[in-house]
Amino acid sequence: MPNRTHRPRARMATALGALSLALVLGGCSMETTSPADARKHPAPASDDARPGAGRGAKPPLPAAGTADCGKDKCIALTFDAGPGKDTPRLLDILKEEKVPATFFLLGKNHVLKHPDTVRRMAAEGHEVANHTWSHRRLDQLKKDEIREELSLTQDAIADITGRKPRLMRPPQGRINDDVTEVSKELGLSQVLWSATAKDFSTTDSALIKKRIIDQAGRDGIILLHDIYDGTVPAVPGIIAELKKRGYTFVTVPQLLQPGAPEPGTVYRP
Repeated sequence: MPNRTHRPRARMATALGALSLALVLGGCSMETTSPADARKHPAPASDDARPGAGRGAKPPLPAAGTADCGKDKCIALTFDAGPGKDTPRLLDILKEEKVPATFFLLGKNHVLKHPDTVRRMAAEGHEVANHTWSHRRLDQLKKDEIREELSLTQDAIADITGRKPRLMRPPQGRINDDVTEVSKELGLSQVLWSATAKDFSTTDSALIKKRIIDQAGRDGIILLHDIYDGTVPAVPGIIAELKKRGYTFVTVPQLLQPGAPEPGTVYRP
């Protein structure tokens, strides 16, 4: 599924630290915000009154680490389209390595099928986020359909964890003005990525590791899928090598601190 978000790392390097980039996705020119720019705008002391939080929403979980990404060499590990059968093993690995992650979850056949895993993600300090209900390309939908794709998953996750997500990742990274408007309405920031293993195309764990290591960079956002057979076995090696290279793992919101995710904003390294 080729798109402009899968550029080679060499092109991505010029984006790091930029205030914003013009990005064409879904046929519409969109502005993106880098983690470095987000950190320049500290959030208010209380960030619990965000739009779309909904009844029964709880404050965000405490940060899993104490990284200062303005100084430290931070990177965010993210997983799309789960949870799946291998996600509990992934959570075991992350717990053992003391690595927080961000999980962009699918509602239909995933969140509903694995509520205990979703509950565990939240309890162990990971960021639980939205990857739509059924993985339809949002830029091809009408506003009401976009709203339904996101709202159903918001509600399903809130029923399990007690709070609605504050982040979403659009399938294939495809967005347009309607997606941004609905995301803002629902209190959701849009999160893209800088490194992908394209693990939907291979079960070779060594290759998945190599692709991620080759693309890794400071303030990076790594895209993996915990539903494919080769991915979870690759994670220990990815973590070990990046730690060896001096990286500190954080969730996406931690990558933005002291800023906070802004509803509707598109974040991309």
